[in-house]
Amino acid sequence: MLSVIQAQKTALITGAASGVGYAVAKLCRIKGMHLVLLDIDQDNLTKAKTTLSELNPSLITEAYVLDVADAALWKETTRKITNAVQEIDLVVLNAGKGYKPEGADSGRLKPWLDGNYWEKTFDTNVRGPLNGLEALLPVLTDPKTKSPKSIVITGSKQGITNPPGAGNPAYNASKAAIKNLTEHLAFDLRSDAATSHISVHLLIPGWTWTGLMGNVGPTNEAEIKKPSGAWYPSQVAEELAKGLEAGQFYIVCPDGETDQPLDQARMKWGSEDVVEGRPALSRWHESWKSQAEETIQADAKARRVQDS
Repeated sequence: MLSVIQAQKTALITGAASGVGYAVAKLCRIKGMHLVLLDIDQDNLTKAKTTLSELNPSLITEAYVLDVADAALWKETTRKITNAVQEIDLVVLNAGKGYKPEGADSGRLKPWLDGNYWEKTFDTNVRGPLNGLEALLPVLTDPKTKSPKSIVITGSKQGITNPPGAGNPAYNASKAAIKNLTEHLAFDLRSDAATSHISVHLLIPGWTWTGLMGNVGPTNEAEIKKPSGAWYPSQVAEELAKGLEAGQFYIVCPDGETDQPLDQARMKWGSEDVVEGRPALSRWHESWKSQAEETIQADAKARRVQDS
């Protein structure tokens, strides 16, 4: 499969002012692509536009301040974009946010008593990509443009393995929803001859030093002090490029602490909770933790041997 990351193609990226979004934009620019940058952070968006423009001033670099949860603004911005660029070839719906529940209550009950925490999380992480699809799909499916297109939506391993913890439930659930809706989108587009030229991909980063962890803005990675186990955003961008080239739907990124066999073993254990009738999130259940860890490590080791 020929990736849409090519010179003179156009990439539209949300959350483009920092982290993975900025890294993907930089990779696309290095490959000679025109850019449409979207982010809610105006100051960092301006910095990102300036930095990326300087890499190749002959290419188009559009930037628009956008709250992805605002459906009307999405449509208004899309109209501006289509007037500024000829065609959109790659859409990366990457913007996401992790919120903390508020209130006087503490501990694991706290998230379940804060409806605003859930609403904010789902508005950004789920409605945001859906608003983008509603605005952009008519552009991507225009019968006048039948060249290959790709849509990438950023998920999370937390939407698959669902690790418990105070403050995690809404984020985990939002990313689980992203996995499901992206799977449906991929099926629907590939099943219709009119849209089969649009590939869909779920980007699943590992532990990455992004704005969610303090790395805010279009940073120079050479100057970043990050934990040794975390990946740089540029490594995720490179993994995305490889996944697009290979035509992968699930683009699962390892990191400095977790390799692919361990990811696979953890995901397998989690999915088998349903099949085996185990307690919910048995990997963290007092009666199952030891067996889960032993089984996962043995499975990961066997996968490494098989892959070697």
